[in-house]
Amino acid sequence: MMNGMNQNVKEIEMKLIIVSGLSGSGKTVALHTLEDAGYFCVDNLPIGLLPNFIDTMLDSKPARYDLVAVAIDARSGAGDIDHFDEIIEKTRKKTSSVEILFLTSDIKKLITRFSETRRKHPLSRQGRPLVDAINLEQDLLRNIYSKADLVIDTSTFNVHQLRQLIIKRLLPSNSSELAILVQSFGFKHGLPTDTDFVFDVRCLPNPHWESHLKDFSGMDSPVIDYLESFPEVISMFDSINSFLTTWIPCFEKENRSYMTISIGCTGGQHRSVFLAEKIALALEKNKYNSTVRHRELS
Repeated sequence: MMNGMNQNVKEIEMKLIIVSGLSGSGKTVALHTLEDAGYFCVDNLPIGLLPNFIDTMLDSKPARYDLVAVAIDARSGAGDIDHFDEIIEKTRKKTSSVEILFLTSDIKKLITRFSETRRKHPLSRQGRPLVDAINLEQDLLRNIYSKADLVIDTSTFNVHQLRQLIIKRLLPSNSSELAILVQSFGFKHGLPTDTDFVFDVRCLPNPHWESHLKDFSGMDSPVIDYLESFPEVISMFDSINSFLTTWIPCFEKENRSYMTISIGCTGGQHRSVFLAEKIALALEKNKYNSTVRHRELS
């Protein structure tokens, strides 16, 4: 009887997405987005129950749970979170397609969100200040964060932008493809935390200092024409494109599902935007599943 059950488990293909992250960073939005896409979703499942929960899903009759998403947060407790590696290993033996999404955000932004919604942080018990609760949660979830396949910093997102990004990154038309996000940013607003590669293009001519270009962005024709007139800009594009063309296939061989490429200039308005657009277009021409986002413009 047990042999038959184990055979059943192996025959069923299930995709599992584990959603975790800081409270207030958008886990509920992520879970609702996946639910709308046909996932069977469970919120706040204790980590220790995950293997048994997967068994239940796989053994269901009829076996209709082929897409499952589970939200896990710090309320699982330090004991279970410390054993996250072992629990995930057991889970991957039951279903090979397991992806971990971790949502984070700037502490100041989290404080603002809790203030606006007047919700209580789940770890702010016994009079613990909100900042202390957030710091404690970061420490508790550090192990999950380190194992995440995809990290999204939601500091600059509204609900609709986060939903669209999750759709583009987690629900591509061909789930076997590497989903690549190319994002521009401004160094003066801080480095992105959710990135694999960072390219600094602040050495290039800056349209900001041209009075007739200052109010445009790197997607506007006057700025594009200006930047394309400099050989060093074209050389920078060629170098970044050559690097990515060389090394992306190596990451694909490692069965990576996601990659984030960040291109930064001073303010995130002109040079980085221009190059992010060109790099994303070049990736598309090479048949990669790419999405472009301009952090400071949004």
